[in-house]
Amino acid sequence: MKKIITFGTFDVFHVGHINILERAKALGDYLIVGVSSDQLNFSKKQRYPIYCQDDRLKIISSLKFVDEVFVEESLDLKLEYIKKFNADILVMGDDWAGRFDWVKDECSVIYLPRTPSISTTQIIEIVRSK
Repeated sequence: MKKIITFGTFDVFHVGHINILERAKALGDYLIVGVSSDQLNFSKKQRYPIYCQDDRLKIISSLKFVDEVFVEESLDLKLEYIKKFNADILVMGDDWAGRFDWVKDECSVIYLPRTPSISTTQIIEIVRSK
């Protein structure tokens, strides 16, 4: 069984999230998703997510192509998560291209193109401006 692992905040859930998760699942048999904790998101973006971590976990857990979900507490623990879940492939959006090549001794790394013209940050900015 080929295990795929990916990570994200998945705040203000949109079609871009669905696209990357579906494409990640297509690469293997079992998809594991690390959802960034509220605290991790604040440390990355200097703001808390719109939806709390428990709601984001529930949204991702409800998707038919997601097999397992956990809370990602730190970007620095990627390798530990890969080992813990025995992942064969790490999938990330291409906005992270090259940033996780250092785990290639443990698993394959694939950077998938993001869905054009949509991002959570853009959605939040549009809503704020109205």
